[in-house]
Amino acid sequence: MPPPGVCLNIMRDRQRQEGHGSLNNPEKFCGQDFEQLRTYCLIKRVRFVDETFPPSRDSIGFGLLQPDEMARVVWKRPRNLHSDPQLYVNDVSRFDLCQGQVGNCWFLASLGALTFQQHIRKQVLPCDQGFQKDYAGIFHFRFWRFGKWVDVVIDDKLPTLDDNLIFVRPKTQNEFWPALLEKAYAKVCGSYADMSSGSVSEALMDFTGGVHVRFNLKEAQPDLWETIERAAKVNSLMGCGTPPVKTSGKNNVLPSGLVEGHAYTVTGVAEVLSNGVPEKLLRLWNPWGREEWIGDWSDESPKWQTVGAKEKKELLHNSDDGEFWMSIEDFKRHFTEVDICNLSPEFLDSGNKCVWDSSVHEGRWVQGATAGGCLNYSDTFWMNPQYRVTLTDILAQENGHTSGSCNILVSLMQKPQERFRHLSPNASIGYVIFQYKEQRGKFPAAFFNSQSPIAKTKAFINSREVTECFQLKPGDYLIVPSTYKPDETANFILSIFSKTKNYTKDSSTNVLESNIPNLEMPKDPLPQQPIYNYEDNPHKKVFLQYSDQYEEVDAEHLQALLNENILKGKTFQSGGFSLDACKSIIAIMDLSTTGKLNAVEFVRLWKKVLAYQEMFYQKDVSHTGHLSLPELQNAIESIGIKVNDELLNLMALRYGDSSGRLTLESYMCLMLRLECMAKIFQNLSDGKGMYLRPSEWLFLTMYS
Repeated sequence: MPPPGVCLNIMRDRQRQEGHGSLNNPEKFCGQDFEQLRTYCLIKRVRFVDETFPPSRDSIGFGLLQPDEMARVVWKRPRNLHSDPQLYVNDVSRFDLCQGQVGNCWFLASLGALTFQQHIRKQVLPCDQGFQKDYAGIFHFRFWRFGKWVDVVIDDKLPTLDDNLIFVRPKTQNEFWPALLEKAYAKVCGSYADMSSGSVSEALMDFTGGVHVRFNLKEAQPDLWETIERAAKVNSLMGCGTPPVKTSGKNNVLPSGLVEGHAYTVTGVAEVLSNGVPEKLLRLWNPWGREEWIGDWSDESPKWQTVGAKEKKELLHNSDDGEFWMSIEDFKRHFTEVDICNLSPEFLDSGNKCVWDSSVHEGRWVQGATAGGCLNYSDTFWMNPQYRVTLTDILAQENGHTSGSCNILVSLMQKPQERFRHLSPNASIGYVIFQYKEQRGKFPAAFFNSQSPIAKTKAFINSREVTECFQLKPGDYLIVPSTYKPDETANFILSIFSKTKNYTKDSSTNVLESNIPNLEMPKDPLPQQPIYNYEDNPHKKVFLQYSDQYEEVDAEHLQALLNENILKGKTFQSGGFSLDACKSIIAIMDLSTTGKLNAVEFVRLWKKVLAYQEMFYQKDVSHTGHLSLPELQNAIESIGIKVNDELLNLMALRYGDSSGRLTLESYMCLMLRLECMAKIFQNLSDGKGMYLRPSEWLFLTMYS
């Protein structure tokens, strides 16, 4: 049995701090170790078969093939398809492949861009494999997936119909890197069918782990050409797309030769003199490997007769390979957007070069807790996660010279909870940026109701990722990412890039995320030992009504006591204090470790219960008999405890109902446990961390 999810999250955070999930130490996807599996297969003299992505119809997925075709599918290894299979033939080229029977032109367009960048390509396609030395039917590829690099292992069984590959097809019959890489990406998406339809930016980012910026060509800025030209010079990966299909649902070839609703790769840029007039040109490639633009600057265009012979020879290669040139003006007319992806935002710089600093934060929107919706929802917007950013003086950093039109880039990416891509629909996301002065803790609703944002995303869109660039003055800023509507639960990654060092922290507490603890406890207002005369204590009467002959209260008696004296017969959806909850309460308050509470221990509990009861009704401003998450946060903070959004989310999941609301009894159980766990840390730690022997750890977790 694996450890609980909270433990796994802590493990992942620690591993990330140690470099796990980096390019040099990628996470093993599905827990599979390529070297170990290959060594095992070589020793046993068997060919690897991947049980986590088996050669079956489930791996193909639903809707790609007709039932009769699915019945005829045969999974074959390359050695059964060609006598001399090779991973590469004469290196890697975009002309090695053409699209198959899955609508993943977005992926193949990105693949075409990848072939140009050898340093990035070697990251995705490790060189330690092939069909000759140490062949065991196993291959691996690396992708950047939602904040971390993963190493993906596959077997080399490929789906075929009549001995022909069904999906991506190599132009050279014995070259198999495109089909194997496509299979590895299908595995991380869930199936081949899960690769159907998408944005070219998804795969561009998954190949690089870099910065992505999309430019809307209908709203293109004046320096678009210069930006694309700079991007090409710094070896960026670029893709683009034509307007979506409106009627038939099929990717029809238009009279212009372009395919509607289709992704293309930007493979080159050039500026030529046409009859002495400068012409800015883009070279594009169709992943189909055919169907080309037939307008100006196409292969047969008379425009090529107006340029010098040397330029024509260097640029024009007239062949039916899906690649063509067109002018920047035609490009803006016939395409909707261009996506640029690079390891850094340096392609945005039009002046002096500078080093961009970055910070990355993972967060979560939780219904009723931190999913406050956009600014339209003024009552709940403040509940969203908040991130503070301090920007230093750029002019001082760059010796008095500005560089480019922006100095900060903010990217918000939502992280799916399901492995299968089609089961993870995107919510509409965006963010707003405010400037502030001298504010501690999480910003309340009053701040947002009185302040206007200085920057924000142009719109909330249901995309995997939204990115915007801004020119901000030095100062302190607050970035608030959100879904458009409240109560939409999702994970996200917020990445902030700036031209100078940016100092970023989670605003949900006064404690930096990297500085544990995330929980600050005040001194216990109640002493460990009673300072009163037990015989004269007014709570003795209540205790004696429910205690046994030894003047002790067990879980069953405590259950009756609390339900009859605190809830007073009221009917709650939770059914009142459960026996399990009362056992937990006793474990928290039981100083003598007897499984029962004596009089001293009970009085300590009773005083806390009465105090928490009073606080519950004070903070239940809506008078619903429940505490919402904002009300719970106010209740916790009122006694001096500070918790961050992540811990508040866990409280909602563990103690709240389906909407994250807490009843009186669940609130009391939560508060007692919160105080108990903080006390454990205070007493057993050195203030920074805590070491426990196995037996000690089990004692604490089994009885607390």
